[in-house]
Amino acid sequence: MATTTSPQTPRSIIITGGGIIGCTTAYFLTRHPQYNPSLHNIILLEASAIAGGASGKAGGLLALWAYPSSLVPLSYRLHAELAREHGGEKKWGYRRIHCGQLEARGRPLDGRKTGAGKGKENGEREKEKEDVSLQKRTKEAVGMLRAKGMPKGLDWFAPESVRAYEEMGDPDTTAQVHPFQFTTSMAELAREKGVDIRLGAQVTDIEIESEKVRSVSYRDKKTGKEEKVEASDVVLSAGPWTKEVYSKAPISALRAHSVTVKPSRPVSAYALFTEITLPTDFGSKNESVKSRRGKGTKQVTPEIYARPNNEVYACGEGDRFIPLPKTSDLVQVDEERCQDIVDYISSISDEMKDGEVTARQACYLPEVSGSARGPLVGETGVKGLFMAAGHSCWGIQNGAGTGKLISEFIFDGKAKSANIGGLDPRKAM
Repeated sequence: MATTTSPQTPRSIIITGGGIIGCTTAYFLTRHPQYNPSLHNIILLEASAIAGGASGKAGGLLALWAYPSSLVPLSYRLHAELAREHGGEKKWGYRRIHCGQLEARGRPLDGRKTGAGKGKENGEREKEKEDVSLQKRTKEAVGMLRAKGMPKGLDWFAPESVRAYEEMGDPDTTAQVHPFQFTTSMAELAREKGVDIRLGAQVTDIEIESEKVRSVSYRDKKTGKEEKVEASDVVLSAGPWTKEVYSKAPISALRAHSVTVKPSRPVSAYALFTEITLPTDFGSKNESVKSRRGKGTKQVTPEIYARPNNEVYACGEGDRFIPLPKTSDLVQVDEERCQDIVDYISSISDEMKDGEVTARQACYLPEVSGSARGPLVGETGVKGLFMAAGHSCWGIQNGAGTGKLISEFIFDGKAKSANIGGLDPRKAM
């Protein structure tokens, strides 16, 4: 099915979805040696907003130890190259970090409302910050953390809560970006090179004739009219909505909640996978904890990522309680699930407990249905139709590599930068 065409052949390339995969695909298409803006028309169709879904609400962790191994090294390297070329450190918070597994015991919250900094007067909030900072930096507290294996710079957890720490990655193997900033930057860089980005454009049909794509239809949200564009190539990169765009796509959706917190003082650059044992009466006044976790369940596993500019991101477990809505702007946020995350991280860190919750949000992660492990990247069996979906929790990490490879499938007829035969969509369809 892989075929190459002359660089002088006009092409109309339609990208479905303005998340990380769609935007990096648009970017790398415009950087491909064969790209000619006078011959190659690239249109990105997005139903709501750029990075409106998981690409704007994910953690942004990058790791050489992520999966799949066929894609990760390429993508990790490309992230570093993109940051160097475009000033990613300032534009989208790219930086190398440490990552570890933290085992801790949660403390009772004593009826205090977590995220208490929100809404306080500036003077009152600054006083609280100062008090917490002084308390956390005592020699006694630092000594307790060292005794439990905590690195010297990781001092923003309650010493009495920490049970064990194990490093998973260091700055040679682990980094991060701010997902929303990275995705929107990729979109803007693609736009500057000629990509036509159409927002409020919900794809309604992909016309296939004689096993070849012919056109894409979409509904314009502003006018309500149905529009149709001819297509030589179509990229299925709508994240969890990929199956809505192309019914044969084996992609399902998992809802995930997260919060961002402005801690009571600046914290060091660590990403942490935690295992927190809660007190037996933890959340006894919070029915959401009891009803969802079941009687006797005491362990929770939030992920906590420190970001530049004094922000901490934390996410909890996924759920399938609410079906995928039509578009990302209609995603329902369960406030109780968000509060659960805030309570969990507050139970082991005063910097979180006394910080300000700045966002409570939810998104849907795209997963590959069945026994196959994602993502699915490559040809679909229909000429000109390519799939790039099912990246689950590693979408930001693997987005750069996926975009690069899809640009090669389209212009070169095959993937050249990595051997990703195991990610062939045809094996899962």
